[in-house]
Amino acid sequence: MSMSEWVQVPSDELGRIVVVSPHFDDAVMGTGYLLAGHPATTVITVFGGRPPVYPETPTEWDALGGFKAGDDIVALRRGEDVAALAELGATPHWLEFSDHQYLDKAEWYQPVDVAPALAAALRHLEPTAVFVPFGLANPDHDLTHRAARLVMDELQDVAWYCYEDAGYCHLPGLLAWRVGALFRSGLWPTPAIVPVALDTERKNRALSAYRSQLPPLMADHMLDARMAAPVQEQYWRLARPPEGWEGLVDVPG
Repeated sequence: MSMSEWVQVPSDELGRIVVVSPHFDDAVMGTGYLLAGHPATTVITVFGGRPPVYPETPTEWDALGGFKAGDDIVALRRGEDVAALAELGATPHWLEFSDHQYLDKAEWYQPVDVAPALAAALRHLEPTAVFVPFGLANPDHDLTHRAARLVMDELQDVAWYCYEDAGYCHLPGLLAWRVGALFRSGLWPTPAIVPVALDTERKNRALSAYRSQLPPLMADHMLDARMAAPVQEQYWRLARPPEGWEGLVDVPG
């Protein structure tokens, strides 16, 4: 098999793309060039729902974003999401799970709670390819990844990819840890050449639509530095190993 057959993505595989995003802004940060290059992509935001009750005092993250007690934060952030995705020609699809910051740890969702709703949304959208986060560091990111792994077992006629969680993928060792875990599980993450539109200005305009998120992202996630020195997006195909290559899992590094 030639090198091009290993790394090129068949054009029909990208006919209907769905990007799964933990929070409202993660898809644009991690896959903005992909969205710009493939109009009519749908973005499923897993933690796009209101909490059972907002805290009396806004969380530290929400306070940095300028929210005050009594604000319907999710409604305002959904409005930002619509504006941001419109800049890239994408369509939002929100699931009704709430951000972990609004819940006691004992109330945090489990992958089995999220997977059925995610699977139902994907069946409705009938994608040819699904891009999910590696799920690094943030509990909601990790949960999104693990729920997607459950759905992969159900929807095997779809091409599955991982994208690197913007910001979190730069934390020491975390991306390598997830790649290793996937490798050992029998799914081999392999960087793929996915055609995109490298339109930095358009991606930055979309990011700027998340106005309430800019202050905390700049304070805690170096968003301004990442926007000034744009980091390439990398997509990894998730597939079983080529026949006969399975033994590499047991070869010492």
